[in-house]
Amino acid sequence: MSATSPTAVPSFRSRIGCDARSGYYAAPHRYRLHLSLSCPHCLQIAVTHSLLGLDDTLPVTLLPAVPDAPGGGHRALRPLYEASSHQHPGPAVAPTLSDNWTGRIVSTHTPDILRDMARQFGGQGPDLHPRGAEEAIEAVGRLCEQGITWAAQRAGQSGGDPAARDTALATLLRALDVLEWRLASREHVLGGEFTLADVQLWVTLVQLDTVHRHHLDAAAVHRITDHPRLWAYARRLAAYPAFGSHLDLDGIARRHHAHCRGREAAGAAVQIVDWAAYARREAPEPVRQSG
Repeated sequence: MSATSPTAVPSFRSRIGCDARSGYYAAPHRYRLHLSLSCPHCLQIAVTHSLLGLDDTLPVTLLPAVPDAPGGGHRALRPLYEASSHQHPGPAVAPTLSDNWTGRIVSTHTPDILRDMARQFGGQGPDLHPRGAEEAIEAVGRLCEQGITWAAQRAGQSGGDPAARDTALATLLRALDVLEWRLASREHVLGGEFTLADVQLWVTLVQLDTVHRHHLDAAAVHRITDHPRLWAYARRLAAYPAFGSHLDLDGIARRHHAHCRGREAAGAAVQIVDWAAYARREAPEPVRQSG
């Protein structure tokens, strides 16, 4: 089973400021997003982009579901990486936010891209990163990365220490318990309105069901499903076009099988959510541009 470290250092990490003095400032059609919807980080950005209604402001290029270059990179992004960092040593990965004016990369760091979209481009959309909620949003992000994704990866590792897998499963179930409790008294994870915390949680649940579940036994998956409010929340959000329309289930499956080294377990047969009822009906073109 492949794993991505939540502490991986991004190659590029500039920010979009409020005015020209920042170097990078918000301007219609100045920037472009390069996304592969099978990637959970890219899916978060795509959902946020739709919630904020940025089609006419921040164009998008869709990349193949399965990276076609060594190290998980995309060949289509290599010229952009080379222009931004001569002889860039790493793979040309998505997500990427590029600057059309300079032909260089602004950022590959998902949390910064999300925050800048919400704060600098989101004037016409909901306030997804409200002032005063920064720490709460980051806390949900850590719970998703460490309590769900990291724990699910380790709980599904084959050939490892059974005690370590049991501990990881217990960590995963505790995280789901916390979220189930939260959703008992509120519509969204931080209250009554959408925030970036909802976007990250929803994408994390999609990954848990469509990727990590395949390496867990059936008993573990049944314990995961025993959080009815949480999975009802996931279905409710999937019904919004800004969420469900970006689901590329075939792409997620192909990306998973291309990179996964773990064994499929009995939990693969226990589907939690019928994501196909909400997903896009056609896979995206290998490279498509909007705007």
